[in-house]
Amino acid sequence: MHDWEGDPLVASLRARCTFPPAGTDLVCGVSGGPDSLALLVLAVASGCRVTAVHVDHGLRPGSGQEADVVADAARRFGARFRAERVELDDGPNLEARARQARRGVLGPDAATGHTADDQAETVLANLLRGAGVHGLAAMRAGPRHPLLDLRRAETVALTEHLGLNPVADPSNDDPRHMRNRIRHELLPLCSAVAHRDVVPVLARQAGALAGDADLLDAVASLVDPEDAPSLAAAPEAAARRSVRAWLLGDGDHPPSLDAVERVLDVARLERRAVELPGGRRVARSRGRLSLGPATGAAAEGSGSVPGDSPVQSRRGHR
Repeated sequence: MHDWEGDPLVASLRARCTFPPAGTDLVCGVSGGPDSLALLVLAVASGCRVTAVHVDHGLRPGSGQEADVVADAARRFGARFRAERVELDDGPNLEARARQARRGVLGPDAATGHTADDQAETVLANLLRGAGVHGLAAMRAGPRHPLLDLRRAETVALTEHLGLNPVADPSNDDPRHMRNRIRHELLPLCSAVAHRDVVPVLARQAGALAGDADLLDAVASLVDPEDAPSLAAAPEAAARRSVRAWLLGDGDHPPSLDAVERVLDVARLERRAVELPGGRRVARSRGRLSLGPATGAAAEGSGSVPGDSPVQSRRGHR
């Protein structure tokens, strides 16, 4: 067994991680790359009861053999090991579908080996997609993302220090995936323009915005999204978040800003009802909004619903 206390590199990296208390059962998603192998090592060194789970997406020949790398590392460092396989077809939205399938296997509380570099890439990816405060806050430091204060170069250095041979995933260089172009093209360009390494800047910004997002969520929780007059009168940022949470429910895909705005139009008496993506419909009756299945009929007429008082539009103040 490795002498964790006598290893200064492990000790210095572990001190900057956010693992749960020693003795906690922790599932770690371990692909076999340097970040996830570092996650496995540092989780064990922190005293967690680690189960390393390798998920094979079956997208390239020989991918199943990468589980052996993870199994060997788990055995060496005293962690449990489990191999899982999911079936995915190559095609559109492959990255998102792979992440969703992997998270489904690992479970919602599993730890992943995302670093500060991944955080910076996520901030830029979400910015390019048009995300709001929540998207720009990106991942939250904590037991699910315990390595967010570490750099990718440090996880590579740790695996080299311990004599591990990480898996080289060729998909990480595939320019079809936006994240790879952000990593290899956009981030270096941003750093060149700024004359400094922008990864720490973007990671710090995400951490600061996380607090702002939490505050806005707390305010939005005071707004009843089904109470149309209250929703229409609420500060716009709070109203948007209240509707966003209502439409999201227990789902994984947040509604678009357009969908949220159209629901607010119903609350403000600018529409009678709206049909939303996913076969859902929001309508207003007696001052209350209801969310149900779409009718299939044109349900987006304008004008007031009988019995409601008109509400002044705020479109000019956005």
